Amino acid sequence: MRTKIALVVFLAIAGYFLVTEHSAHLALAIPYLPWLLLLACPLMHLFMHHGHSERDTGSQHNHH
Repeated sequence: MRTKIALVVFLAIAGYFLVTEHSAHLALAIPYLPWLLLLACPLMHLFMHHGHSERDTGSQHNHH
């Protein structure tokens, strides 16, 4: 239990310093966030669907 509390405290401190030290960079990036999200869509499509290089029928994809 003590390690979980220590981890939460450490993550809170690290998050605080990340936000305070990089707030200027975040302020510059805010106008570009919609475009970055749109750019992320094709990348996620390629990596998550493996580019649709293999056409599966549904039964080949389950390896359980």
